Amino acid sequence: MSDTHISLEQLRELPAHELKEEIEILVVELFKDALLMEDDEDLPLAVSYFDLGLTSLRLTALKQSLEELLELTINTNVLFNEPTVEQLVYYLTDLMAGSPATFQPAP
Repeated sequence: MSDTHISLEQLRELPAHELKEEIEILVVELFKDALLMEDDEDLPLAVSYFDLGLTSLRLTALKQSLEELLELTINTNVLFNEPTVEQLVYYLTDLMAGSPATFQPAP
């Protein structure tokens, strides 16, 4: 993980609410970078990242970065069926906490 984030070992030991906060910080940072947003711009967490201008190619690169940083395998369906940062953060928090992911595909 980058110098601005806690280590992966420390991340895995956090209580669920703190884990979610740290994952959100990481995900927002990566998405802002991919969307060419400034640090002081707000990234709407409940808006589809495709509506914000993210392409599937950039999303694939983000997926690979997240998998490497968090040492996880991310279900590609999660990224495309429920495409918001908020839903991705909840999904990653569940994976990091060792819980079965709560992702449910949209009907």
